[in-house]
Amino acid sequence: MYTEMKVEQIISLLEDHKYKELRSSLEAMNEVDIAVCFEELKDKELAIAFRLIHKDLAAEVFANMNEQQQGHLVSIFSEQELRELLEDLYVDDTVDMLEDLPANLVTRVLEYVPPSKREILNQILKYPDDSAGSLMTTEYVSLRLHMTVQEAMTRIKRQGIHSETIYTLYVTNRRKLIGIVSAKDLMIADDDVAIKDLMETEHEIISVTTHTDKEHVAELFSKYDLLALPVLDVDGFLVGIVTVDDAMDVIIEEATEDIERMAAINPSEKAYFETSVLEHAKNRVPWLLVLMLAATITGGIIARFEHALATMVVLATFLPMLMNTGGNGGSQSSALIIRGLALGEVEFRDFFRVWFKEIRVALLVGIVLAIANGIRIAIMNHDVKLAIVVGLSLFCTLLLSKSIGCMLPLIAKKIGMDPALMSAPFITTIVDACSVLIFFSIASAMFGL
Repeated sequence: MYTEMKVEQIISLLEDHKYKELRSSLEAMNEVDIAVCFEELKDKELAIAFRLIHKDLAAEVFANMNEQQQGHLVSIFSEQELRELLEDLYVDDTVDMLEDLPANLVTRVLEYVPPSKREILNQILKYPDDSAGSLMTTEYVSLRLHMTVQEAMTRIKRQGIHSETIYTLYVTNRRKLIGIVSAKDLMIADDDVAIKDLMETEHEIISVTTHTDKEHVAELFSKYDLLALPVLDVDGFLVGIVTVDDAMDVIIEEATEDIERMAAINPSEKAYFETSVLEHAKNRVPWLLVLMLAATITGGIIARFEHALATMVVLATFLPMLMNTGGNGGSQSSALIIRGLALGEVEFRDFFRVWFKEIRVALLVGIVLAIANGIRIAIMNHDVKLAIVVGLSLFCTLLLSKSIGCMLPLIAKKIGMDPALMSAPFITTIVDACSVLIFFSIASAMFGL
């Protein structure tokens, strides 16, 4: 509601050419809220509104805008505007922008980047997209071992304005990371205390290398409640840091990817409305095609028991219930295991422990549902034997579905596949075929079909 009101206000002020009032209104807002509001503006309105923002705020707003708007602004900026923006953008934000811009705009941006910064950007852009190197910023504050607190504070005041974070400071010796110290420790310590007496030593430091997977980086932030994480090269030299805001982006990105895979959709980096209808279709068709073809197995099993169906048509009325219950039961188990794998709560070595737990859950759930269904069928169909068949089939289906639901994500993880692939659509397709086979096998045996 707040954002909607602000968007209407911005548009109204633009239409009335009240630029001075609009500038005051924008500078009273948070940079993230401004970026969200700008998403609703047309290209011409965006260009005018952005140019009204003070230089110090503009870079923060730009860093929070989507790639489409960033690309539009870069394409219309003057040489001076582009230089000023690039001076104020942090290295990691500049890298994020360059990765999403078309090649012709990347070339234009790099023309106005200072040579020293361009070298850093080129180095970071060469790191794999899924690595810590691609996430890091080289703008951090480093201290020397024999500095006093007073000397350290002087350096922070001098370098801090160019650093993305000053909450954690890094003690180095010839670029080797030998310790870290927090800004809080510096502020409460006496001026003459040496940094070496305050810092955590290298044995206590949690760090990653430039090629560490960014998903693991995000896990470390979550596990240790970090604000920043040092990044070392292959020789152990400190080359940059990853900050918590970038780690949060990775967590959101990975969660989105898992959700899309669990819905049988190929992941896309674009937002919903920025993805064309054709791209949406291309992302969804492959898995739907695979699942559709896999579902023909269920049809083949039903055809095999065509005689049983012809003899007892009433059996067909219980198929949807059995298939749905089995699929839902398997999906419950797979969802919990996929979540456990993502959070590091479950590992492949827990395979039999997980399976034993799910079997016990299935026993309890199966007994309750089988008894409930048996009573319903006995009352409504007046057929105790049919009630036993359906109840027993339901019980066996749940045992199987929960076993499949917990085992497949673990196996997928072990062989290097994304466990999220083994989710509801895939599990349901397998369990459907199994539940039909179980039901007709028990019915055929009990009724002599």
